[in-house]
Amino acid sequence: MLREYLPFWDRLTEGQRRRLEEGAAVRRFARGEMVYGGGTECAGLILPTEGQLRAYMLTDEGRELTLYRLFPRDMCLFSASCVLRGIQFDVLVEAERDTTALFLPAEVYQGLMEESAAVANYTSELMADRFSEVMWRMDQILSKKLDGRLAALLVEESRLAESASLRLTHDQLARHLGSAREVVSRLLKDFQNDGLVRLGRGGVELLDLPALEALASDSLR
Repeated sequence: MLREYLPFWDRLTEGQRRRLEEGAAVRRFARGEMVYGGGTECAGLILPTEGQLRAYMLTDEGRELTLYRLFPRDMCLFSASCVLRGIQFDVLVEAERDTTALFLPAEVYQGLMEESAAVANYTSELMADRFSEVMWRMDQILSKKLDGRLAALLVEESRLAESASLRLTHDQLARHLGSAREVVSRLLKDFQNDGLVRLGRGGVELLDLPALEALASDSLR
């Protein structure tokens, strides 16, 4: 099974593969369940095989801010805090959908990084990609308007769901953006008045996707 998800698998020795296979564990999480709680916990490396995870951080005000999503074949390194000691912020991970994930023991993976250039290089590239995503998100918060960020979030959610009808509450949208629910609700009402969306109980319907994409142009990737 690991062969399908680890690009460096063919460059490992038989002994190294066996250590990974013996240490790997499969865990399942229901939508909304906490996968990794941050702090000093060292859960190992998380690799979803089905479903969708959300990595986020808490601001000093206690608000959530989504950093990135994890889809099948993505790997979360920040959950292995005992391996990546240079990380200076806590990342939490929750299941956005019912999810099955592989957990790779941190001590086994750390040993492979020390033994295998292929594993070390893969980890460095993945870490660079993750930090790039986090820095992009920070730039959005510091330099982009919230209405554009909200429009971008609605467009991104529509693409993920492959639907213009989103089962997302105002509170969920605010948590993604690291904003207050009241602020997001006011912006959504403005969007509705402009004919961009229709608000309903527990959901948002996108009525004018091109207009939302135009509004979100500086915040879409």
